[in-house]
Amino acid sequence: MADECKVSAVNIDERGSYLLKVDGHSRAKGLYNKGEYMASPPFSVGGHHWVMVYYPNGGDPEKHVGHNILVSLVLHSADAKDIKAQVKFCILGKDGLPVQKLGCAVADCVFPRKDSTCDYFVIRDVFEQPEHIIDDCFSIRCDLTVIKNNNTLHQETMVPPSDLHQHLGNLLESMDGADVTFLVGGDKFLAHRVVLAARSSVFKAELLGAMKEKANNLVEIKEMEPDVFRCLLHFIYTDSLPDLQNMASNQGEARQNVVMASHLLVAADRYNVERLKLICEHKLCSNIDTNMVATSLALAEQHSCKRLKEACLRFLASPSNLEAMMASDGYEHLKRSCPSALKELIASLLPDTMKAAKDIIMEI
Repeated sequence: MADECKVSAVNIDERGSYLLKVDGHSRAKGLYNKGEYMASPPFSVGGHHWVMVYYPNGGDPEKHVGHNILVSLVLHSADAKDIKAQVKFCILGKDGLPVQKLGCAVADCVFPRKDSTCDYFVIRDVFEQPEHIIDDCFSIRCDLTVIKNNNTLHQETMVPPSDLHQHLGNLLESMDGADVTFLVGGDKFLAHRVVLAARSSVFKAELLGAMKEKANNLVEIKEMEPDVFRCLLHFIYTDSLPDLQNMASNQGEARQNVVMASHLLVAADRYNVERLKLICEHKLCSNIDTNMVATSLALAEQHSCKRLKEACLRFLASPSNLEAMMASDGYEHLKRSCPSALKELIASLLPDTMKAAKDIIMEI
């Protein structure tokens, strides 16, 4: 159960799209009776003020029957009269996109006076599922379009955010029109040449340029694990890596994500996918420890990751961290593959770490 409960409405599109975020859904159900609500701060659309309210246990029992949750858009301007608007409510999933199976509610509403409402009912049994309520929080987007005289849409008509990444992600799943097959560690992956070429100059040269394999449409990728290539394809099509960008739920998963970030950094550098490389570098910079620092330093040296190298050197400025690194499995690999990085490390050490530095000097 959440320690607190609160509701807010955040402007996510300057032309009239607002996000109702409820933190502490379970606690709100225990604190508020049927007909009682939590209200967001007022916001402005179309020259009028509005408020979004959330009834954790449903609305007025005399008016609203059934075991439902209720969200309402309320006209808050004192002098407003007969305001016409189009209102669209959507429940958002953990990816920030509307939950397709729940659909979106669209209504043409007339708000006769202040405190008039447009209501959105959600069946509790359908709504209260793990994919909709995450860490006891959920979000509902309200797209509001105020209609002026002669049914002319107000200039704040909402234009929805781009969903290109979702369409390309669906294309990756369906593989409709795929024209190239990759063989990676025994697994086969279908893809589209033009999508890969648009996102990677290396793929462009291999699939469309002078290096194009004309004999057949099977391309073998060596020295890469299937899971790594699968994540690389996912990023190329959707520009996102949700499993790496979100915090893992336990220490084991966190370590696994860091290892995957290391492999993906190598793949991103190999195929010149610069944004993915930077995301992985940031992930590694944020998760440096004595077990991973030697591996991360070697990666930084081999793949020209300046920020990652600087973060590793700062971490190893501590004598205890340096000694622990020298006892790790990654240290032997670092010695063999990147002696120049060790020399740079020695040059950066302070006097109180020189004992460990001498041990390094004797070993390289």
